[in-house]
Amino acid sequence: MNRIDRYVSGLFWASFIGGSLVFVTIFLAVDAMSTMVSHKGLGLGVLANYYLYYVPEIFNKLLPVACLMGVILAISTMNKANELVALFAAGMSLFRITLPLLIWVGVISGVAFFAMDRLGPTMNRKKNFILYNEIEKKPSMYSVVKTNKIWYRSKNAIFNIKTLSLQGDTAQSLTLYFFSPEWDLLQMITADKVELGQSTWNLIDGSVTLFTGNSSFPLTSQFKTKKIAMGEDAKDLQSTGQTSEALSQAELSRFIDRNKEAGLDTNRYEVDFHSKYSYAMAGLVMCLLGIPFSVGKARSGGTMMNIGIVILLVFGYWILLSSSLTLGMHGHFNPIVAAWAPNLLMAGLAYFFLLRLKR
Repeated sequence: MNRIDRYVSGLFWASFIGGSLVFVTIFLAVDAMSTMVSHKGLGLGVLANYYLYYVPEIFNKLLPVACLMGVILAISTMNKANELVALFAAGMSLFRITLPLLIWVGVISGVAFFAMDRLGPTMNRKKNFILYNEIEKKPSMYSVVKTNKIWYRSKNAIFNIKTLSLQGDTAQSLTLYFFSPEWDLLQMITADKVELGQSTWNLIDGSVTLFTGNSSFPLTSQFKTKKIAMGEDAKDLQSTGQTSEALSQAELSRFIDRNKEAGLDTNRYEVDFHSKYSYAMAGLVMCLLGIPFSVGKARSGGTMMNIGIVILLVFGYWILLSSSLTLGMHGHFNPIVAAWAPNLLMAGLAYFFLLRLKR
């Protein structure tokens, strides 16, 4: 790395770190105020623990914006001081000048993806545990997602489910444990398949085991179909669902394979799986698109115009990404296409504007 690369890198890191701090601080301030207003009497300790586990997720979401801000402000600073003109006159191309910026964005994105894949699921589970147990005061809404089974707890029962459909209306390999108020095991019900209704569950091919103090052995009977009243439990289980944020990429891949084997819809999970990879490249793609605008507005726009460009680029990308992922989750796009189409379109647009610069 020569002196020019070090200088350009220094400009980028100053803008990137400053932008990250500003974006994360604004997000935290707004979200924390909203949380405190919605939940009166919330302790500062609980709030601090919640955001301690939430900050990495926030930073990861805002990372492409911070990278774009760092690149545009670095180039704008050089542009305003006529340093770009001098470098062009010395025979350096725009690609060579911005190469260290793109390398740093790629390194940051790769490290962030690796870190979130390893640490993100654990932090997400801890964050949700605090949210449902200490903030929302709804512990029944908290579900722990494991790689092999799903556990859910209601007021007097514990459910063990192998797989749950996307809509939350069907389940495979269900075991229900019912307890007394003193938490003595009263009844165990198993079923190969379950149709989850709003207030009743239809169990197919299972057994009922009763545990009573009058008998030395539990009493077990088989059934082909059985209906049980579950009240609000079915709604709670459906609303929690399964989130890909609670799984690493390897765990999510195995989760998709198991659901496919069970004949369940995995479209949404496949979109989430591929979108994590594509989102890791979002910062690099958005920076490529931001470069020609920074150079093209050499001395006429100023910093505020370039910041406005950042906002417009981010807004346009998010609209495109959200629309594509939604269409993919509803089966209108292939999951891979839904996840990568926004990046490819943005990269194509960046290539078009870079060609027009002829630098």
